[in-house]
Amino acid sequence: MSAAIPVIAIDGPSASGKGTVAALVARALGFAYLDSGALYRVTAYAAGQRAVPLDDETALARMAQGLNLRFEGGEVFLDDAPVGDAIRTEDAGRTASKIAALPALRAALLDLQRGFRKAPGLVTDGRDMGSVVFPDATVKVFLTATAEERAQRRYKQLIEKGFDANLAALVQDLKERDARDAGRQAAPLKQGADAHLLDTTGVTIQEAVDRVLNWYRQS
Repeated sequence: MSAAIPVIAIDGPSASGKGTVAALVARALGFAYLDSGALYRVTAYAAGQRAVPLDDETALARMAQGLNLRFEGGEVFLDDAPVGDAIRTEDAGRTASKIAALPALRAALLDLQRGFRKAPGLVTDGRDMGSVVFPDATVKVFLTATAEERAQRRYKQLIEKGFDANLAALVQDLKERDARDAGRQAAPLKQGADAHLLDTTGVTIQEAVDRVLNWYRQS
């Protein structure tokens, strides 16, 4: 049954806007939404709460398999408690990027991610949604933008939320994350041969959403 349930997989680098686009596409179609990056952020957060060392790959993987997670109304819940604000900091993002390179942890989260595939359909975003997690996805998109454009977006988000931010530091951090995500051994970040390229530099959110919806309707 699951293979017959449509999946729109949107992959791309950090702060490219894929989460916003994916959530809006899901809303337009009435599909479920999975923010796979949040899984790694929540794992890092849970490890800190439970005193699990971030360099203990086996312990992290074991803990991740038992995470009680749900996405609801734009919020992420761990053990029924909202953790969205706690996992959206820059420190949380850097930590998530580092542990996401651990093969055992990625394997542990694989079944958890695939479990979100339920009727009428799923829209998901991440780094390897189309290449590894849902290789049979109905539509695959690689959504990107320049590091400078992505840093500007992240800067605006942080300032609006009351966090301190340095634009130059954000550009450097994004470039380092890109290199780490693209160079890791397990599921490196890259555009698949069967994925539509969507560069959102200078493109509005609605324009990006419309392009993805058109690709799905034409599939």
